[in-house]
Parts: sequence; structure tokens; C-alpha cells
Amino acid sequence: MDQRISVVTLGVRDLARARTFYEALGWRVATEDGAERIVAFQLPGMALVLYPRAELEADAGVEMSGNGHPPITLAINMDTPEAVDAALARATTAGGVLVKPGQKVFWGGYSGYFSDPDGVLWEVAHNPFATLGPDGAFTWH
Repeated sequence: MDQRISVVTLGVRDLARARTFYEALGWRVATEDGAERIVAFQLPGMALVLYPRAELEADAGVEMSGNGHPPITLAINMDTPEAVDAALARATTAGGVLVKPGQKVFWGGYSGYFSDPDGVLWEVAHNPFATLGPDGAFTWH
């Protein structure tokens, strides 16, 4: 199997609310189906898809129970600590919840966390040991 991730799909409780949140972060919709069952955002080298949670459960044949944070975080890396703070502020203005303000962290970087309206946990970080390409692609050193 190739070492890559092509699509991250988030099961959301309210597709319109989730779309509005991500658009308020400044993200642009790449595609959506006419039946308003999915919304996709093109990211560097991959896509983030919003899919109604009940439909995702039916499609996968599993129940996604509980209202806590799932045991996963998604991360957005920024060029500077100041950009981290600005992104966290934008996320909360858009309707997200600030979980942890930006701060220096044990591994030598700077990060904070917010959750989206469905409780998905996002880390916003500045990693001085990695670079962001012109297209936003993340590369470890």
C-alpha cells in the first residue's frame, strides 16, 4: 500500500453548519453533490470531506457513538507563532471552541487547540523543525 492519505472525511451532525464553519475559516468549497450530501475542500495533496454522520455510519456499517472528542487530532501548521494565535482567533470567531490557547510546547514549537462545531479537535501549530511549501505542503526536516 502506498504511504499517503488522500481524503479525510469528517462525519458531521449538521452539514450546513459544518460547511459554514469551514468557509468562515476562509476555506473554499472544491465540490459538492447536488443532493447536498457531501461538501469537499481541496487541500494540498488531499481533500477534507464533510459527510452527514448518520450517512457515514450507514455507509461504513458502524455506529459512531459518544459525544466526546474522538481519539484523533487534525493539525494545521503555520509559519509563525503569531499566525497560530491569529488562526485560533479566527476559528473561535467562526464558531469553534478554543480548547487550549497557543503556547510554547515541550517539543520546541508553539501550538494551541480548537474544536469545530462537531467536536473535532484541531491543533494549530508552528513547528520550527518543518517547512511549509508554497502550496502549504508540510515537510519534516
